[in-house]
Amino acid sequence: MPSHNGDVYMTLQQAEADEQDIKKEKEKARKLRKSEWWLRRINSGICHYCGCQAGRDQLTMDHVVPLSRGGKSKKGNLVAACKECNNKKKSLLPIEWEAYLDIFRNQSGD
Repeated sequence: MPSHNGDVYMTLQQAEADEQDIKKEKEKARKLRKSEWWLRRINSGICHYCGCQAGRDQLTMDHVVPLSRGGKSKKGNLVAACKECNNKKKSLLPIEWEAYLDIFRNQSGD
């Protein structure tokens, strides 16, 4: 049975590994942001989440599953989001984001 100190050491090692993984994924995202694929994605200027016509220059790259929650910088996990949605979503998973939006949908229906 590992000692408490061993558990702390493993947690620190994991945090360091996670930080290294996140750094690598951010670098991948920076490269993708310069790609033709990304330029086509933002060309419509439409936010993936709210559907607003934000304009191409106002869209940001969002990780559907955030890096901090194990997401990767892969085409299937990246969407164009307006700055407002990206800032509100933060590190929420898709199901958490939908629940957050439902609160506002229900309030506006009152």
